[in-house]
Amino acid sequence: MIGLISATAAGAAARDRLAAAWPDRTRVYEGPVADAVRTAFAECERLVCFLATGAVVRLVAPLLDDKRTDPGVVCVDEGGRFAVSLVGGHGGGANELARAVGEVLGAQPVVTTATDAVGLAGLDTLGLPVEGDVAGVSRALLDGEPVALRAEVAWPLPPLPVTAEGAYGIRVTDRAVQPAGGEVVLRPPSLVVGVGASRGAPVDEVLGLVEGALREAGLSAASVAELATVDVKAEEPGIVGAAERLGVPLVTYPAEELAGVEVPNPSDAPLAAVGTASVAEAAALIRGGELLVPKRKSAAVPAMATCAVVRRPGRGRLAVVGLGPGARDLVTPRARAELRRASVLVGLDQYVDQIRDLLRPGTRVLESGLGAEEERARTAVEEARRGHAVALIGSGDAGVYAMASPALAEASDDIDVVGVPGVTAALAAGAILGAPLGHDHVSISLSDLHTPWEVIERRVRAAAEADLVVTFYNPRSRGRDWQLPKALAILAEHRGPATPVGVVRNASRADESSRLSTLAALDPATVDMMTVVTVGNTATRQIAGRMVTPRGYRWQEDPATRRSPAAPARTRGSGTSESENPEENL
Repeated sequence: MIGLISATAAGAAARDRLAAAWPDRTRVYEGPVADAVRTAFAECERLVCFLATGAVVRLVAPLLDDKRTDPGVVCVDEGGRFAVSLVGGHGGGANELARAVGEVLGAQPVVTTATDAVGLAGLDTLGLPVEGDVAGVSRALLDGEPVALRAEVAWPLPPLPVTAEGAYGIRVTDRAVQPAGGEVVLRPPSLVVGVGASRGAPVDEVLGLVEGALREAGLSAASVAELATVDVKAEEPGIVGAAERLGVPLVTYPAEELAGVEVPNPSDAPLAAVGTASVAEAAALIRGGELLVPKRKSAAVPAMATCAVVRRPGRGRLAVVGLGPGARDLVTPRARAELRRASVLVGLDQYVDQIRDLLRPGTRVLESGLGAEEERARTAVEEARRGHAVALIGSGDAGVYAMASPALAEASDDIDVVGVPGVTAALAAGAILGAPLGHDHVSISLSDLHTPWEVIERRVRAAAEADLVVTFYNPRSRGRDWQLPKALAILAEHRGPATPVGVVRNASRADESSRLSTLAALDPATVDMMTVVTVGNTATRQIAGRMVTPRGYRWQEDPATRRSPAAPARTRGSGTSESENPEENL
């Protein structure tokens, strides 16, 4: 819960805006400010104080105990101009909260944490249990001193400026080791404990068995991701209680699925009881991994619990990111976040240059030139399979004539794949021209390098006959100078010579240019590969120097039935209003 405290009418107005935006996440604390801060500090995970920073410092200073447990505190000025991360930037989540508050209130987030200031991922913000000299290793990273990464378990970490050797170190392990001097230990959730239990097995017996198995194998309980068992044991109190006390989820599987898992130690007893020859080993191994601790029984007589431990390798992550048409402000916030999350970036060299300054220190960049799309896709997938967090970039939207298709053709289900949409060239060009895509439209690439011209021509004819607005990608190059005239001629068989045609070159970039022409007047020789050509349908018009395709309703075409903008919307027989936008009626 986020506590909200204010002292003035102006502060209360901003406070109430935030409370309205986050009704399920916030609680307003009224009354004397000092009392409100003390109460909220004790009850909430984070605080937003609409007060002067000096006042908040004096109020919270006596309450501070440990940065690992204190709530994060954000201070917003009376004018709502700044959201200052004051206390608990990392551990308390104040840095993240300051940015979120800034988005809601239109305030500038102020984050002074050293790692955030230089774009370095904080070691205590990676979502993994962390032990050791966090401050010392972070300072070494900031100062450019050599910090060695020792990854005993492959895990998709964000970029860090690490080396093979160094006086300081970051160790990624699920083993029960103590950090050395100048070392940070990160514990990935790589261990799965399969558990079986007889009815009524005490929670202490189940928990003691699990903890003992981990301890004897030299494994850390902090790296346990989940307890797993058969679904008929989903409510067995001993198993449920053990999972709760370990602070991990309980995952269950049907007996028929567990019965299909090959295990080293099958048994007739569980087969007769629940329908599978293995519960503990099968539940731990069902999603793959390395069996570290084979099935073992608890020490009680009779033994009422079994367990097995498996190490699952970290799944690599591939984000296929669309960068938009070129303008920096058209790179989406989600795309920026993925660029900062990836430890490996793969892309065309000219696209890498566009966003190189958005990358975090330590990002490994794999760039190549034109014509190596399949190679880049394979490289990105291979890096993800090695357990890295990878971003594969492309212009526009990565799924439109870009890198998503070849990447997903290479990727199997052994990695996580995330698609990040971007603004396409067609949309960017359409916004410049006016509203040419106001009704049904289609995009067609005229490049026959990968698609036979016979197929392209068939699609152009279909679009022409269907009276669709057509946006041509890759319209003309030095080696392909006849395809665009041919495509325009096909459209001209179904549309008049005065049909508007919009031509946009380098949409949204510094050297952007655009012009309106007609189907008869357009000179294909003025078009190149950096150009998008949009041809209207039979209803498209030039209005006030803009290209506009009507939304296609009859009242727009028939003056006798046309309504004024102020007229009420049409209604169905039920009396409910029907939106004029078909998408809103879905």
